Amino acid sequence: MPKLTVEGFGTVDVPAGKRLVLAIERDLGVDILHACGGNARCTTCRVEFLEGEPQVMTAAEKSKLAEKQLSGVRLSCQITCTEDMKVRAISRLEGSGRPDAGPEPAVEITPPAQWVSRD
Repeated sequence: MPKLTVEGFGTVDVPAGKRLVLAIERDLGVDILHACGGNARCTTCRVEFLEGEPQVMTAAEKSKLAEKQLSGVRLSCQITCTEDMKVRAISRLEGSGRPDAGPEPAVEITPPAQWVSRD
């Protein structure tokens, strides 16, 4: 089982293949945002990798990050936990002014994952 560490919240074992956004929220109790429901449309589920950043990303994530001109962050809704990871949750409900974190993300990555190199 991969180990997931969220800075300031601790470390847990998570099932291999679990969506990162769900592991952060459910397994560590972090109030991470996912305003679009985990569909790579809004970028509110942003995380910064401190260790273990995957070398691949979905085409949807790559496109959205480029569209928003974001670098140095990843979309937790588009990542599966396959190896040990350490992240900083930088987009949280606390202090956002939003009434809730957003619709519940599906168990599977949506839209369906088309894997590409992150470079």
